[in-house]
Amino acid sequence: MNVQSDSIDIAIIGSGFAGLCMAIKLKEAGLTDFFIAEQADSLGGTWRDNHYPGCACDVQSHVYSFSFAPNPDWTRQFAPQAEIRAYLEQCAERFKLAPYLRFGMGLVRAVFDEPLQRWQLTFSNGRQVSARVLVSGMGGLSRPALPDIPGLDSFKGERFHSQQWNHGYSLKGKRVAVIGTGASAIQFVPKIAPQVAHLDLFQRTPPWIMPKPDRAISSTERWLFNHLPFTQRLLRGAFYWALEGRVVGFALHPRLMKMVQKIAQRHLHKQVARPSLRKTLTPNYTIGCKRVLISNDYYPALARSNVDVVTNPVSRVEADGVVTADGIKHPADCLIFGTGFQATDPLPRDCIIGRGGVDLMDTWRDGAHAYKGTTVPGYPNLFLIVGPNTGLGHNSMILMIEAQVTYILDALKQMQRHRIATVDVKPAVEHTYNQQLQDKLKRTIWNTGGCQSWYLDPRTGKNTTLWPGSTWRFKQVTRQFALKDYVANLLPVNAPAESLATSLPSAEGSLS
Repeated sequence: MNVQSDSIDIAIIGSGFAGLCMAIKLKEAGLTDFFIAEQADSLGGTWRDNHYPGCACDVQSHVYSFSFAPNPDWTRQFAPQAEIRAYLEQCAERFKLAPYLRFGMGLVRAVFDEPLQRWQLTFSNGRQVSARVLVSGMGGLSRPALPDIPGLDSFKGERFHSQQWNHGYSLKGKRVAVIGTGASAIQFVPKIAPQVAHLDLFQRTPPWIMPKPDRAISSTERWLFNHLPFTQRLLRGAFYWALEGRVVGFALHPRLMKMVQKIAQRHLHKQVARPSLRKTLTPNYTIGCKRVLISNDYYPALARSNVDVVTNPVSRVEADGVVTADGIKHPADCLIFGTGFQATDPLPRDCIIGRGGVDLMDTWRDGAHAYKGTTVPGYPNLFLIVGPNTGLGHNSMILMIEAQVTYILDALKQMQRHRIATVDVKPAVEHTYNQQLQDKLKRTIWNTGGCQSWYLDPRTGKNTTLWPGSTWRFKQVTRQFALKDYVANLLPVNAPAESLATSLPSAEGSLS
């Protein structure tokens, strides 16, 4: 592979689970004219970027890993961030991806060049590259969501989002204001509460929290996984089916979630003795409507004498504190935002420009959508991994990533076999698919549970993030790439079959 080439066959954006999985499978298939463009100076995606205290996965480690690369050395049932990041680095080393990685090369702009039928890419290091195929592994939870609070810029103390944790700033003896009570906050609040002088947790909506069945994995178990690999495969299978069974309550029979809710209520009652605090921490929506969180130390942290849960809305921030709607000022030396990510707007404007100069954000003005979460009409040879409606509320995202990679790989193989320059999903096919998807979503707990979550697009109320079914069903849906669903522009007759990476003139034919 010519590493300095300004022309590449396949450009992969992002080096998290999605980007690495795509690269590994391309390499296995003998398609080696690709690179992985990564904006940071190391790989790892969300598991590199999120390193706040207590950061860990909320899916069992044995399932939250590639099916083709089990890790027998996980130390806990739910892997901490550092171990997951190390696992990704080990995968890159094991599958020899170093020659394909381009660090400090964030995608600034991708424009589809219609005469050449290629993507013209501009990167943050100034490099410009022409690519036949563009694969986005940028993920849906990569852009921090910061609250729009009046006076935020007037604050004189330290402030940061959980994804951009400032480890150089000591919280010991400080007055800390935490805004947000999502998945990140329930992990870092218990870690920082014992250190700080006082912590005010500003809660808009309390989350439902289930017990976390976490424990250390013994050296005996790790020996078994290393020497008798089938034992780990059996355990992975057991975890998989236990998690998969939860889809029944989330998507098929939401009424069943009332029984699950009783377990969460018992957990709250067991861990919080004070009736007033218990009432403050009890959600008014059905469990599952928002992301179900797991923790054994969050409730005890909120019961500490130096912690207050504030439910009055934040009205403004001043130089030395946060003022709530009741006029009370809460002094603070540090503001920490546990406010999550821009899940419904995962890409910035002017980043991906398709046919006719149309910005992907304009195509998605009424909410993000894609065919099988992977392709969008008007954006030929663009493949999204962890695209719209591929998120899960019940199982491991790695399963969805592997399914999408299988689909993309089949597309690339068919393009090679049939001498196809570009594929562009038919608008009617994509529209019908998403109409059926939204019909199914209307009946799920995420849409009927009585809450407003980040799963729903704030402009339309549509659920543009989650898959309303089982992972094995998604695997079926993405098992084969059907050319009949796409407009396929053929290579010119005189183009060499083995060189699909060369600049292509306008197509001479199409398959529909």
